[in-house]
Amino acid sequence: MSSSDEPPKYAADPASAATPAVKETAQVDLRSGSDKAQMTVGEAHGFSLEEEKALLRRVDWRLVPMCALIFMVKSIDVNNAANARIMNQGTPQNILKQLKMTGDDFNFVSTVYFIPFLVFEIPSLLLIKRMLPSRFQARIMFTWGIALACHAAVTTKTGIYIARFFLGLLEAGMFPGVILQLAYWYRADEMPMRLLWFYAFEFFSNVISALLAFGFDYVSGKGGLSGWQWLFLIEGIITILFSVAVWFALPDFPEQAKWLTPRERAFLQARLPENAPRSAEAHFDKSEIVAALKDIRLWLFTLIFATKTVGSSGLNFYLPTIVADLKLTSIAKSQLLTIPASVVPLFMIALSSWLVNSRHVPSPLIALIYSIITLACYSVLYTYPNLGGVYAATIITGSISHAWFPIMWPWRLQTTSRATGSAFAIGFVNSLGQIGSLVGPQIFRSQYKPKYTVSFGVAMGFTGLCIIFTAVTWWFTRVTEKQTRDARKRRIAAAKNNEYLREDVDVDADFAEKPTTMKKTIPV
Repeated sequence: MSSSDEPPKYAADPASAATPAVKETAQVDLRSGSDKAQMTVGEAHGFSLEEEKALLRRVDWRLVPMCALIFMVKSIDVNNAANARIMNQGTPQNILKQLKMTGDDFNFVSTVYFIPFLVFEIPSLLLIKRMLPSRFQARIMFTWGIALACHAAVTTKTGIYIARFFLGLLEAGMFPGVILQLAYWYRADEMPMRLLWFYAFEFFSNVISALLAFGFDYVSGKGGLSGWQWLFLIEGIITILFSVAVWFALPDFPEQAKWLTPRERAFLQARLPENAPRSAEAHFDKSEIVAALKDIRLWLFTLIFATKTVGSSGLNFYLPTIVADLKLTSIAKSQLLTIPASVVPLFMIALSSWLVNSRHVPSPLIALIYSIITLACYSVLYTYPNLGGVYAATIITGSISHAWFPIMWPWRLQTTSRATGSAFAIGFVNSLGQIGSLVGPQIFRSQYKPKYTVSFGVAMGFTGLCIIFTAVTWWFTRVTEKQTRDARKRRIAAAKNNEYLREDVDVDADFAEKPTTMKKTIPV
């Protein structure tokens, strides 16, 4: 180790002696919140609180924007079908006219995308244990970019179905792969503020997609291509080019980050909870998969996501069409009316992430409140009072829907364990939880327009189920959820006293007769 890598010596106060390098460890029971769990500044691998914050900011700048951009590009490429549907509507260049499709035929475009997405999500995600995350994500993006660009060449209904099938197949594993990668760098209670940027970028993807659709509406016919063909082609090329940047720029694991010192790499791994996935766990541990399948929490979270996505995915897929059917303005300009649905959620996500990060409000309670508000908005859409009310309810529903996810994923990660178990659990929930995305677009059939009363009635029913499953899951995870929240509070309190607190959450505490709250290996 070079002299530049030697840990500097810090003291708890000016009068105290310098803290030596950490060599030994001891376990401390944190149930009583004993002061023995608190370490003075400098006792954790020679890092002060200020150094830790500065280090995490460096990690944030390296990792979060790139992962958020991957998420944004994926959202653009998936949601473009909804915008393509109403491009050049009423003209021979419209995609429905050119491919001889009805509105209900086009609904299947979303369904056929999610079929391979569900089937191959888990197998694809498990490959991340055999590949570097940068290679894993670059491979996914490069291949799906090709599939997306090929959309421009389709001339039949069957052709667009095949193209969407391969798009779903090749995108499988992307999002849970990003979530899993964050778990190699951050604690679960640190996730919400990072996921804020993911969903903020997703909203910008909706804005970008709407603007691109609006622009390509006016170049339809140029180069022998209709507007929707230009949309798919250009977005596919952009995705391919961005995959090259991902290959070289996306950080992999803390211990492989050359832009960190050995001391920083060791600290980033040591500060993670004991149940966090580790890159060193390259083998597949079948026992972790079996344990995950036996865990009722896995199935409860899956039911929450599945019931939630029925209404939200259908509304997201059909939003441009619903706005166009309101006939508030021209078809082309109606693309722009979908932009508020992408901008308003930024405030909701910022608010919910702040609430979760402060640990004053339980994550499940926020999720419940959001679902109840969604149910109220669906009731407005169901009764269809007036055009303004419908448009406002649509915007609020979309905002709440997107703000819901940054809350749910950290809650889910609190109860996962190790690399294989975490990868499987994340992939399982994200895969089977997307079953609602198969059903959602199908409930918004053309026979129900323009009010879609039946569609929103079905969405109300599934949202009610989501509320029930969320409440039940909160009960089953109440111990780990409270432990995570309390640990966050104690870390904040310790920081105010210029002290450092490290502790773990027992992921099995929910099922223990007398939960051993938190244990942590603490340098002494």
